Amino acid sequence: MGIEGPSPQTLVITGAFSYTGKYATRLVLARRYNVRTLTAHTARQDMFAGRVEVYPYDFENPEKLVESLRGASTLINTYWVRFPHGAVTFEAAARNTKVLIDAAKRAGVQRIVHLSIAKASLESRLGYYKGKAQLERAVMDSGLSYAIVRPTVIFGAEDILINNIAWFVRTFPVFAIPGNGQYRVRPIYVEDMARLLVEAAESREDRIFDAVGPETFAFEELVRRIAAAMRESPRIVRVPTFVAYAATRVVGWLLGDVVLTWEEYEGLMDGLLAPEGLATGETRLSRWLEENAGTIGRAYSSEVGRHYRG
Repeated sequence: MGIEGPSPQTLVITGAFSYTGKYATRLVLARRYNVRTLTAHTARQDMFAGRVEVYPYDFENPEKLVESLRGASTLINTYWVRFPHGAVTFEAAARNTKVLIDAAKRAGVQRIVHLSIAKASLESRLGYYKGKAQLERAVMDSGLSYAIVRPTVIFGAEDILINNIAWFVRTFPVFAIPGNGQYRVRPIYVEDMARLLVEAAESREDRIFDAVGPETFAFEELVRRIAAAMRESPRIVRVPTFVAYAATRVVGWLLGDVVLTWEEYEGLMDGLLAPEGLATGETRLSRWLEENAGTIGRAYSSEVGRHYRG
């Protein structure tokens, strides 16, 4: 809708220095919003030249959290954890998010745009998907205007999954595909994802929608396309899931990271990363791979390093 006049609205984006968050932040700054962020990494280098006000997550002190949100019209919430790490668990992340939602309401925030996951379900046996479903319910029950955006795999220059598949392809002569490799993935480009978040922030419609790209790949096909784009030719073999998981555990131990969790293997093989329906993203992964084949997979991307050491 665009913001006119000398007093633009204020948006709060959790994790404005994070992967998806920074792309959304660039868009809202370009649209002349005032922007604040809540982050666990207040000491990180400011990539926005002082244009973003920085506040810490203060889940243990809700009153301070309220003050950091006061005056904002909209909260774009990307806060979550990919896997349990030390004291950080799905349960703790769910509690913290509920504190954040309550603080937003008390601070007078009018709308929440909440980043969830495709096929979130209260009945899921997977903690990630069940926790996301619980938070969708908390957002809907908050009484605030809301949009719930459900992505699958987000790809782009700094992504972890696609880049690390490429790194494995470049590094090892054999790539192990768990199971039959026919379970599907429907990835969305990070800039398309950011656009959807910002458009949802500028709307007033209560809605839940999937964030998915225009292409769907069987997992084995995805690996072969990545390899072909990079002109690499590893031997691709199908192995029992526990063998693939054990191999990634060993590599993760050597790298000081978690490559994939058992839950992520289960979600992938259960088809949770390929919901049906119309595409909401425009960028084709196949074309992006061709354009970026020279740079992807040159270095391993560490989830632990990104979120727990930075």
